[in-house]
Amino acid sequence: MHRTTGKVAPVAQPESFEFTPEHLAEAQGIIAKYPEGRQASAVMPLLMIAQRQAEGWVPKAAMDYIAHMLGMPPVRVYEVATFYTMYNMEPVGRHHVQICTTTPCWLRGSDEIVKICEKKLGIPLGETTVDGQFTLQEVECLGACVNAPMMQITSYCKDYRDEYYEDLTPENTAEILDALAKGEFPKAGPQSGRNASEPSGSTPATIFKLDASSSVRGEQVKAGNDVAAAPGTAKNPPKLSRDDRDAGEENPAANPKPARKTTTKKSPKA
Repeated sequence: MHRTTGKVAPVAQPESFEFTPEHLAEAQGIIAKYPEGRQASAVMPLLMIAQRQAEGWVPKAAMDYIAHMLGMPPVRVYEVATFYTMYNMEPVGRHHVQICTTTPCWLRGSDEIVKICEKKLGIPLGETTVDGQFTLQEVECLGACVNAPMMQITSYCKDYRDEYYEDLTPENTAEILDALAKGEFPKAGPQSGRNASEPSGSTPATIFKLDASSSVRGEQVKAGNDVAAAPGTAKNPPKLSRDDRDAGEENPAANPKPARKTTTKKSPKA
């Protein structure tokens, strides 16, 4: 039996499990990528397939089924499934809302994102709504720190989705949850209007311009500005040709070297 989520009764473990023909073909394709005798390496992707088929969790029967398919002791599959938090050991809602609260997201306001989610859904972290539509969970870093705060929403439905929603505010977070509740899927990615993880605001980025006609390569200029530092300045020292270097070596006066300091060794005492 699993813990109670919201007011939904505990869900018993199913007695059996097997992949659908579609998922079986997907699993066999993954297993075929590994050399003979190394099929156990496919355990993680197969667990993800089982979780999708079971609509958000991995029953014990599914772990036993995968162990038999890969020729592994069942306990080894249990170890993998219970170690990684991306595998759910109990049922979750149709939309699994996972909010990152690690340091970068926390500094950017993840506490407010948690509050608005709890308020909109009427449940605290770690619970599922009564209608089984939403599960709310706090997670560790999801790797989108530059677009913090963010959340990952996995939707277990006919059109399976696993999306990142970034640059969150309480307002756009509420809009995302409202859309999902209506059966809609809002656009994933940054909600601030920026493209991917490009710098926000209008400050131009610094780029490097390569000009084949210039004797100075890699002139550093700002985007939209064709004026580069003039050759011969401290930032762009002139590039000497081989003839210039050779002339400096043949004519010491043109390239004087600093005088060496001389020291006098004391003769050892008799």
